[in-house]
Amino acid sequence: MDKPERSVSLPAPVHYELLLQLLEQQTMAVTYQNPQFRQPVHELIVTVRKAFSQQRQLEALCKQASLAVEYKWSINQPIDELPSS
Repeated sequence: MDKPERSVSLPAPVHYELLLQLLEQQTMAVTYQNPQFRQPVHELIVTVRKAFSQQRQLEALCKQASLAVEYKWSINQPIDELPSS
């Protein structure tokens, strides 16, 4: 019997979307007038966008290698209870 293939666990895309919406719509709105805060918030937004882009690149590599990707909503959910993609 073949051994079941393990999948690559990645954050669900909604996690990035939530962070970006929060930072762009709420955090930036409050800190925009103060350069001391505006620049670090802007850098954080850029970093989250870059991480999301890098995850999409990793997903493409996994697809090319026929390796399954499993999106995680939480690290507290046991692996055997998660739906497979």
